[in-house]
Amino acid sequence: MSKGFLLVLSGPSGSGKGTVSEALMKENDEIIYSTSITTRTPRPNEVDGENYFFRTIDEFETMVKNDELLEHAFVHTNYYGTPKEFVFNEIDKGEIVLLEIDVQGALQIKEKYKEAVFIFLLPPTMDELKSRIVKRGTESEEDINTRFSNAFKELDFVGEYDYFVVNAEVSQAVEDIENIIAAEKLRVKRHKDIKEKVMGKEKLN
Repeated sequence: MSKGFLLVLSGPSGSGKGTVSEALMKENDEIIYSTSITTRTPRPNEVDGENYFFRTIDEFETMVKNDELLEHAFVHTNYYGTPKEFVFNEIDKGEIVLLEIDVQGALQIKEKYKEAVFIFLLPPTMDELKSRIVKRGTESEEDINTRFSNAFKELDFVGEYDYFVVNAEVSQAVEDIENIIAAEKLRVKRHKDIKEKVMGKEKLN
């Protein structure tokens, strides 16, 4: 069995991380989605335990103190984090764990866990990015301006990632990510039994 790995997908708010992740999961049943923890208020139709684990600030800070998170960050006035135990348990089973997080969290993971695969999702243009944020209709004008301003800052960190994918069309973005996954699954370091696979029942003298 090949070794599993953590696939980190991040990018500016409005780049389409959620939409691309959802489409990717529908196309590839080998991927396990890692649900993040957040202290922000749920958006309409979001379900606790599916979209996010929604927790209070006190509950979140307790998890940080107990070292229960793989990463955590303060983004757009709220805390976000990733449950450590779930991610590593699935990787040990050989699963590909998809983690959709912001740049702050991705950089923390890169510092602590270099085995992860990092993908930065880009919008086709910044004008399109702002249009997507506005069309969501879930943020105030102040929040929209904050997210758009932060997007420019986050672009400075593209060089910290292994790959970038432009999300002009969701189907093409998903195909690009699937190609990355296919290549990563063939990395020698993820396999301990390559010789045995090739030789079958034959033995070396």
